[in-house]
Amino acid sequence: MNRGQLIVFEGLDGCGKSTQVARLAAALRAAGHDVVATREPTNGEYGQRIRSLARSGGSVPHAEELRWFVEDRREHVAEVVEPALAAGRVVICDRYFLSTVAYQGARGADADAVLASSEAEFPIPDLVVLLEITPEAGLARVHERGDAIEAHFEEVEYLRAVDSIFRRVDRPYLVRVDGSRDADAVASAVAECVAARLRLP
Repeated sequence: MNRGQLIVFEGLDGCGKSTQVARLAAALRAAGHDVVATREPTNGEYGQRIRSLARSGGSVPHAEELRWFVEDRREHVAEVVEPALAAGRVVICDRYFLSTVAYQGARGADADAVLASSEAEFPIPDLVVLLEITPEAGLARVHERGDAIEAHFEEVEYLRAVDSIFRRVDRPYLVRVDGSRDADAVASAVAECVAARLRLP
């Protein structure tokens, strides 16, 4: 059996990742592919800690916060991602290790070191779609849709630092898409990337 493919959506809050994950998953399923749509942080022990921290606006030492993300990813990869890839399925993930690189890098972690260790330990995506949007536009979208603001992560100056790291990441598996456009235009661009890079659907 051929190994499956891993597609990841990355970007700032409000860039449209969740919408595009759902749309791509639906399109690939309609084309006959076996798709697993998943996300990080997960609903596991460490993922719940991260979400609780984000909602509360509290703080933990940066090294501990980074450890939570890594442990959450280890469980996610072992329990969801790797089994699905081994079974030949297409895995579409809403956030993966580049989010940790950018968000934890903006907190003071060595972004290059986090990237290197992540690529050494975890499956390398076949395609990462980075939806680019300004921090201000992303936060405006979060407000418009009525979502709760995650005080720990959604602060404009912090997101500018996150954005700066995302913009300097250069990897062969990374494709940048303008996330400021309407959802249909973004979905069309994503479909072109997927067809060109992965020959899907």
